Amino acid sequence: MEHAMNAAGAVGKVHDLTMWGLFMQADLVVKLVMVMLLLASVWCWAIIIEKLMRIRRLNAQADGFEEAFWSGGSLDALYDRIGKRPEDPMSATFAAGMREWRHAADRGLSGAMKTSLQQRVERVMSVTIGREMARAERYMTFLASVGSVAPFIGLFGTVWGIINSFTAIANTNNTSLAVVAPGIAEALFATAIGLVAAIPAVVAYNKFTTDLARYADRLETFAGEFTAILSRHLEERGAA
Repeated sequence: MEHAMNAAGAVGKVHDLTMWGLFMQADLVVKLVMVMLLLASVWCWAIIIEKLMRIRRLNAQADGFEEAFWSGGSLDALYDRIGKRPEDPMSATFAAGMREWRHAADRGLSGAMKTSLQQRVERVMSVTIGREMARAERYMTFLASVGSVAPFIGLFGTVWGIINSFTAIANTNNTSLAVVAPGIAEALFATAIGLVAAIPAVVAYNKFTTDLARYADRLETFAGEFTAILSRHLEERGAA
């Protein structure tokens, strides 16, 4: 009789099926999984917002620099204005190339030095582009990791919760839907949170990867054009 009353009590128990209720009623392990996924989701959104603003700012700064670079003014004057404290990767690339050019010019450009100067300028600009892109791509690995791992972490919480649900069924000897449904709902909630964390991370990672690759191509194109300008200056000096 007592066992039957306990089973009836379990059946008659009212479960809170709201998101907060599912979280509070979940097993400790499932709760830890949910909290970890929620924290990962919050951090992902912070990265997404920062990257959106940063990429927009980088393109705007590049537009402003290219306008000044192609305005027909003196490159030496442009370097004197921004060379010591470049504010964006494109101006930093320009400053690195001009710094190498001036260093060689101050020592005098012999025939052998002219031959190697263009290669040195290309090398320092390539190194600068790599360093600046590494800064721009910071935290991209975290987005990729969350996008690939979060669903499996949520699935782990789901499996753990389902195991607990079947254990509860065995203990109460009651297979009614009222006994099974709450535990299954709590377990599936972990998978839902995993998807909530993973989907924006994957979409953002793909978008930012494309945007940053396009920006890197823009830097490479500028470096090639700047190298061509310096090469013409070398030829003019050689002709003189």
